[in-house]
Order: sequence, then structure tokens, then C-alpha cells
Amino acid sequence: MAKRAKSIKIEQVKSPIGFPRYQREVLRGLGLRRIRHVVERQDTPAVRGMVKKIQHLVRIVEERS
Repeated sequence: MAKRAKSIKIEQVKSPIGFPRYQREVLRGLGLRRIRHVVERQDTPAVRGMVKKIQHLVRIVEERS
């Protein structure tokens, strides 16, 4: 039986209007499109780094193992 990878749910809580373009691009890279939109991504260092760059625009809803 394969081991299931850890994942996190990320929710967009603030609009990227008025913030630098790269922050909007990070939101799109995570798959977030609008406020209160929630996506589930694998818990990898790359995803954690993306979340850290835009931590003022998103929140982590749930961490799964």
C-alpha cells in the first residue's frame, strides 16, 4: 500500500489588488482565484515557500497527514 503524501488546504482571505505583480502570480500558481477559494496542495517545501511569500493574503485551513 502506497503512503499518502501530506497535504494542506489553503484559503485566499484577501484581494491581491494593490500588491506587487509577483504576489498575484504566486496566488495563481497555487490555483487560487478569488476570496474564500480553498485549494488542497501537497505539503512540500516549494508550496510552503509560496505560502510564506503571500502569508498576508492567505491562511492555512487544515493540514492532513
